[in-house]
Amino acid sequence: MSINNFPFCAVAGQHNFKLALILNAINPAIGGVLVSGPRGCAKSTLARGIADILPGEHDLVTLPLGASEEMLVGTLDLQQVLAEQKVNFNPGLLAKANNGVLYVDEVNLLADSLIDLLLDVSASGINYVERDGISHQHTSRFILLGTMNPDEGELRAQLLDRFGLSVLLSGQNSIEERIEIVRLRESFDRDPQAFIDSYQVEQQRIRATVILAKQQLPNITCSNEFRRLIATRCFQANVDGLRADIVWLKAACAHTAWSGRKEVNEADIIAVEELVLNHRKQTLEKPPASKQNNQPPPFSRPPSAQESPSQPTTENQTAQSGEWGSMAPQEQQTGQPVNTVLPKNSFDGIKQQMSSSASSTKNTLGQISGGQKKSKKSSGSVNWFGSLLSSLGQWPPQKLRYKDNKVGQPIINCILLDTSASTLKRLQFSRAKAVVLELAQSAYRQREHLVIFGFGNQQVQQLMVKQKAPKLVKQWLDKITAAGGTPLREMLEQLGTYQSDLAKVSPALRCRNFLITDGRSSQDVNDVTLIGETLLIDIEDAAVKRGRGVDIARQLNGQYFLLPS
Repeated sequence: MSINNFPFCAVAGQHNFKLALILNAINPAIGGVLVSGPRGCAKSTLARGIADILPGEHDLVTLPLGASEEMLVGTLDLQQVLAEQKVNFNPGLLAKANNGVLYVDEVNLLADSLIDLLLDVSASGINYVERDGISHQHTSRFILLGTMNPDEGELRAQLLDRFGLSVLLSGQNSIEERIEIVRLRESFDRDPQAFIDSYQVEQQRIRATVILAKQQLPNITCSNEFRRLIATRCFQANVDGLRADIVWLKAACAHTAWSGRKEVNEADIIAVEELVLNHRKQTLEKPPASKQNNQPPPFSRPPSAQESPSQPTTENQTAQSGEWGSMAPQEQQTGQPVNTVLPKNSFDGIKQQMSSSASSTKNTLGQISGGQKKSKKSSGSVNWFGSLLSSLGQWPPQKLRYKDNKVGQPIINCILLDTSASTLKRLQFSRAKAVVLELAQSAYRQREHLVIFGFGNQQVQQLMVKQKAPKLVKQWLDKITAAGGTPLREMLEQLGTYQSDLAKVSPALRCRNFLITDGRSSQDVNDVTLIGETLLIDIEDAAVKRGRGVDIARQLNGQYFLLPS
């Protein structure tokens, strides 16, 4: 047992999480575990502790977020193929994780292509590596364990379904539970080895039970009665496909083996139901909620005591009715509410303007794809197949060709939304929200990160924390209100500090800054520096422009885009 690992059985509570891990240890074909929960609820602690109860000696292999495909699957040395006519395979993380645990922290932030690859290998148990027409394969059977904080972004439904079991953790503990958790951690920190030794008998008992259950698993039977019960529950949960049925049966059989029995009963079915359906069950569509619905939208914060919904609206607040909230719907001569949207093709102009503002050089000009920047600069790796073809089979090749650099560069879109009272004229604020919606949807499609700040009423607020852009934000936008003055300089200074902190953690992070404002500010920002490219989107809608959007954009060394009326 590693001295660095908090003992698996010493973690207080988290019964479902422990059960999901044990069932996968008994039968890795269940398909792994996805654990979703806020910070500080023992996700990583239990993840690292599972390796200590697996049969044999197995280290937990961690996949870093910045991993490349070659780091994951391994590489083939084709230079040795050409020289010695044999394949030299350099193992990757999938080979090292064979018969063990592959752990991905913040799996929702991992590139979708890597998640797809991980799940394919997890399901098949075989890792295929192919390069320039030469292939290699090896066995890779492991427990895939992914953890995520839902506040930082979501996984696509197709990827969610491919995780065998799912656990939803809550960060809320009772007072007694909190005291016990702190007491256990205090004991571990004081003398880790003594603490581990005190749980050694219990750890060995769990490991022995897992070994016995694995041996008994092929002999477990399930009657047609309970197979029908599984099918009925899956049908009632409105799940897509049959993966839930298959995983449920495997998990129930593993639970039966864990319990020391040979036939699946109803208790086994019920014990794993939540783990199987957490991330798969769907509810039938309901009619749209009325305007009086007080349920908080996604990513909204509950109102504080000072801003309770029951309190009357102040002078600086605006009515939260209408298509975009924070203003009453204006009416045309027909008396019908105005449904404000962006003018046709206006967002195409925004994207084109931001694209042209990116600084680049001849050798490193890249294209944005899937939330990453793929540079056309040479990676330094020889493309032997292409080199041989271009040299007509001569050896050594007359001219070497090199592969493109595929190093991923994470991208974050920083949206700064002017929420001052001056934006409430002529539907400017509604148009600003439409811009935010378009930017958020674009970031979602590209799997890019998003953070949204609001500045108005003489204060700066982080309206949405950094996360992979959520797919649905319209309801959330409806709740944003506007009032008061325009603290533009304070907003930009806070963003500069925020970006500097991000750069310390992720030096490769690329920032795009979208400043959405009517320019009604007299503050000078000439000495403010932001990281990345900046685009000011001017939402002022007036015959005579009184804002100074062009000047602000120039002071920030950014680009200027006037949103058409």
